[in-house]
Amino acid sequence: MDLNDIRGGRLAVISEESEQQDFSRESSTMEAYNVVPEPGGRTFQRFSVNTNESLRFEPCEDSCPSPTGAEDGRDDVFEKGECEGEIASIRNQLQGKVAEMENFAGHLEEIFLTVEENFGRQEQHLEQHYNDVLQTLSQRYDDRETGLQEEKKSKLESLYKQLVACGQALDTSKELIETAQEVYRCQDERLFLKTVMPIVKRVEEFAKEDIDLSLSTSLEFSTPLADLSDVKTMMDSINVVPAPSAPVINPQLPNSATQTSLHVCWSLFSDDTVEYYELYYRPVLEDTPADSTCAPQESKVKVKETHCTVTDLLHNAQYELWVTATNTTGISPASEKALYMTVPSPPAIKQRECSSCPEAALIRWESGNTNPVDSYIVELSETGTVGAESNITESIVAVPTCQCLIQLQAGRQYLISVRAVNIGGPSDRSDAITISTTGTFFYLLKDTAHPCLSMSEDGFTIFYGDEELPITAMAFEDNTFTRCVAILGDLIPVRGRHYWEVEVDDETEFRVGVAYEDTERDGYLGANGSSWCMRHIRTPSRHKYEFLHNGWSPDLRITVHPVRIGVALDYDRGTLRFFNANLEQHLHTFHCRFHNYVHPCFSLDNPGALTVHNGIQAPDYTFI
Repeated sequence: MDLNDIRGGRLAVISEESEQQDFSRESSTMEAYNVVPEPGGRTFQRFSVNTNESLRFEPCEDSCPSPTGAEDGRDDVFEKGECEGEIASIRNQLQGKVAEMENFAGHLEEIFLTVEENFGRQEQHLEQHYNDVLQTLSQRYDDRETGLQEEKKSKLESLYKQLVACGQALDTSKELIETAQEVYRCQDERLFLKTVMPIVKRVEEFAKEDIDLSLSTSLEFSTPLADLSDVKTMMDSINVVPAPSAPVINPQLPNSATQTSLHVCWSLFSDDTVEYYELYYRPVLEDTPADSTCAPQESKVKVKETHCTVTDLLHNAQYELWVTATNTTGISPASEKALYMTVPSPPAIKQRECSSCPEAALIRWESGNTNPVDSYIVELSETGTVGAESNITESIVAVPTCQCLIQLQAGRQYLISVRAVNIGGPSDRSDAITISTTGTFFYLLKDTAHPCLSMSEDGFTIFYGDEELPITAMAFEDNTFTRCVAILGDLIPVRGRHYWEVEVDDETEFRVGVAYEDTERDGYLGANGSSWCMRHIRTPSRHKYEFLHNGWSPDLRITVHPVRIGVALDYDRGTLRFFNANLEQHLHTFHCRFHNYVHPCFSLDNPGALTVHNGIQAPDYTFI
């Protein structure tokens, strides 16, 4: 019978038993809710539950109206939610049992295959021994037959020679007898005396000859004791199983690991019989010295199958594994060592480096793993108005680096998490962050800030203190502003519309606008061709405002000091607009085709504070 048919039949039986258990449990559960008449003639309403967890009411045809005039549905003893929960629990239990039985059936199938393989190897082993014994006995028979034929030929030749000699002796004796008879019959005495003496002499000489009348060879054939020691050894070896050969450990399969476990498989390409295997493993540490005294300790697991799951391992660690096979005769040589990896640790999303806009979000994270990972998976799900996570999760796979630009829908809220992936499989989810696509959201780039600037804990307010630092006390880096007390914002690199607001008091001199990422760090914002900004100058008589690009500003006068300034960037139209957000008043518009992505820029020209408000929806008047 085919093994697949056997397993299919077992699974069909398991499924049928599960359905019968499900039906019997539902029947036993529903029996408590049958129509039960009461002494007053009132009858409870019947209801039934189907397998899709929906509650279906069936009105009783013979039920009487309630004496109180209430609806029949109010007489139900059990609530609908309780029934659905109970049925869902029963269904989950049955599904769990079905899964356990399927796993058990799979385990039995593996054992069946192992037994079948071992039986096949043993059968081939016995057949080989049988053929070897027959071949040895046949060779012994041929050798013995050849020896008997040679001995037979030798005996026959010896007997033939003896027979020929006897014949010759008989012929000579017959001739002498006949000659003597002729002499005896002779009548002439003189002739008799003359001839009798030679004949007597010949008879005497013939009589003196010693004729051997015994057989020249034995009629028995020699029967030497056959040396069947090698045959006996072969026969005895049938009950002695040879030591197995070295197993072959398989390369790691995708998704064959967790954070703390590895599933290892190997094979035995021979007809050996194996009682059990021993799997050895140890972590591969990069900082381990060349001498073996500090090498990590190896561990081993004894199993009977050609696969094993090793547990209690390190996250995202490489392990060296090898395996040996053992039977009653001995232990095989060790297999070649193979490298396996556990699943990586979850990445850590760098929330301060994430940004978004109504159409997209840029997510950055750090791997958090010492060993490199193959790729990352970004998972996002939309949340409802009350913050509940949607069941629909979208995944972006094969992300090669630690950042990903995701296209989103405007006016939504998302939960986003990241997984790290290697050959062993994906890691657990990272801690999720919430991304809103109501407006443009960004953080300030601290590595670009002038040393005189400090930042609030939330990262959206910058301060310029009253104390002037000497130049020697300032720590300038390659990316920091050195002349202008400024900082850049990390705007998402997406073309479209972006809006944010800046709040500043009327005594603070400032510059706000946009600049290219490579704008000059040793110059002022608006004084070059890579920055566009609105500048506020406090004079004794008035507030002066300039809209600078390349050091030039149009002659404009603003009568009402804007406390909250709105900045609207439109890549498609090539405009940068400034507004008095409190009055919804347009201040100025730059027209420029931005060839590269720009970043928000902020500068304080005297001591004070400036607060950035982002992630807010752009007012309707900003992009008219």
